[in-house]
Amino acid sequence: MNKEQFWQLISEMKEKDETSEWLVEQLASRSASEIADYEIHFQTALEQSYTSSLWAAAYIILGGCSDDSFDYFRGWLIACGQEVFESAVQNPDNLANLIPSYYEEEEIIPEFEELLNTGLEAFTLKETGDIEWDDKVWDKFSSLLDEKGYEPFEQELEFDWEEDDEDGLAERFPKLWERFGENPLFY
Repeated sequence: MNKEQFWQLISEMKEKDETSEWLVEQLASRSASEIADYEIHFQTALEQSYTSSLWAAAYIILGGCSDDSFDYFRGWLIACGQEVFESAVQNPDNLANLIPSYYEEEEIIPEFEELLNTGLEAFTLKETGDIEWDDKVWDKFSSLLDEKGYEPFEQELEFDWEEDDEDGLAERFPKLWERFGENPLFY
């Protein structure tokens, strides 16, 4: 599976308004090598979106953002598709125009925790017939990723913003602050 095919699969999930379970089933019907490729592309997208600016944007949108919430937010961002993902990574203030207005009305939180484990769950489903955690399956999946040359990123992130500097956040992300600064979607 190449990068284009990865994003096509994400787009198909979005267009069909499907869940991570659908994605796991789609992936499990593919080869183990393709599932590993998917995981590598997914982890690469997580790494690309691991930026101080995007974390600040998530902080504004959600009204606060822990480590876990930032992971779930980036899962949601990937699920939005390649165009939205790349636009947000390039300029997080773009999210003010990319998040649909019904999120406020329907109190939707832009997080997608379940997407974070789809690669491993698909591989586990393929190997065992269910998605329950299995140390041996994890070891096998990890070995397959290693064989493909994947190295997990371990990047230290230094914030170039302060949580309590509302004026600084408003100046840096004017569109996001106008929409979510006083009305975050979560906290």
